[in-house]
Formats: sequence, structure tokens, C-alpha cells
Amino acid sequence: MLERELDIPTRDGQMNTFITHPEEGGPFPVVLFFMDAPGKREELHDMATRLATVGYCVLLPNLYYRRVDEFVMAPNKREEMAAHMNSLTNKMVCEDTESMFEFIERDDAARGGATGCVGYCMSGPFSFAAAAAFPERVTAAASLHGVRLCTDAHDSPHLDADKITGELYFGCAETDEWAPREMVEALGDHLESVGTNHRIEWYPETEHGFVFPLREGKYHQASAERHWERLFALFARNL
Repeated sequence: MLERELDIPTRDGQMNTFITHPEEGGPFPVVLFFMDAPGKREELHDMATRLATVGYCVLLPNLYYRRVDEFVMAPNKREEMAAHMNSLTNKMVCEDTESMFEFIERDDAARGGATGCVGYCMSGPFSFAAAAAFPERVTAAASLHGVRLCTDAHDSPHLDADKITGELYFGCAETDEWAPREMVEALGDHLESVGTNHRIEWYPETEHGFVFPLREGKYHQASAERHWERLFALFARNL
């Protein structure tokens, strides 16, 4: 596997990004990996690399680049993390996504055309929003224990679900104060009403953050492995 760190120019600055892909067989279809609130870190690098091993060029951007080059989570930094997280909007991340598309067109390892994306926790709605903002490009999008998927906010991503032409996957924890069952059920009802191609799957005996190996007390290995199976199949069908 090959790994790179580089800055992707955006309209707001330079977005430091981790890129990984196999050594041979390229160019590869692209998957955009949107980070969770604790930020771009080695744990996510490892997850991006695992996804890349099955034949993708994976881009993992630091979505906090407008505020900080590197955010290192610690017990005393929860307020800082919340400030970074709440500074982001779906529109901002979609603008960053457009910049990544421009980069893809110039990169030898990346294949243009159909692109996938996956978002975890705070980035579940970003993946969802990107599928609506770029329906001709994002053919598969996944959200794992995603928050704010169907809310009363003016920019809730479900409001543009009718624009989506690709396939959506939502993996949801059984117990999740940040993504309660009633929100997910409302999302499902809306997606059915507009005819969006989607699957919502509940993961029994899990809590928010169950996919992350280093999330002490939350990681659920069997469910985390199932999430990888679902992602591999989703992207294989559509990219």
C-alpha cells in the first residue's frame, strides 16, 4: 500500500489530506472518507488503508483545516472539539468535496467518474449531503452512526434526498443518544416517500462509535466487521 500526506487547495485554504491506495493496478475508483469529531488521526488512517486494500484510492481530509492543521483529542479538549465540529456545515464540506473532485482529475492514482463516500458520526450528514450535491458523481454514500440526518434545520440533508441518484447506506447503533431511533425512523419514512435507493440497518447491542477499534467501551468487533462487509459490497456494486 502507498500512503501520502498533501494539501488540497480549496476556496478557504489548504486542506491537509491523507491519501492511500494499492501499489499496483491503478488508477483506482475514489472513496472520500469523512472523519468523525475527534479528527483526522492514525486510527482513521488505518481504517482508510483497510478500505483502500480492496482496490480504492481513499482520501481522508482534515475537515478542521480552516481552524487548525491538526487537532489531537484529549479529555480536556472536548469543548475545543465541539467548537471545531459545530463550525462545519454541509455546504462547507460539499465545497471541500468539490475541491477533492478537482484534485482527483489531476492525480494519476485516482480514477474519475463514479465516486463513493463514507462519513462517521458528525460526518454522516456530510456524506449524505455530498450524494445530493453531486448526484452525477457520488454513486454510493454511507453513514455510520451518523448524527443530524433528519432534523428541523434548514440544511438538514434529508431535504435534498430527492436529488440523489446513487445508493445510500445507513448503519445505526442500537443505543445512540446522538442519533435516536425516532430520527432514524423519520429518515426512513422520508426516503421511502421520495423513492431514494437506500438501506437502513440496525446493529444490535451497539452504542455510538462502535466501529472504532480504539473507542474504549464502545468498540463492538463483530458489528465493526459487518460494517466493513457492507461498505465493501456497497462500493463494489456502484464504483
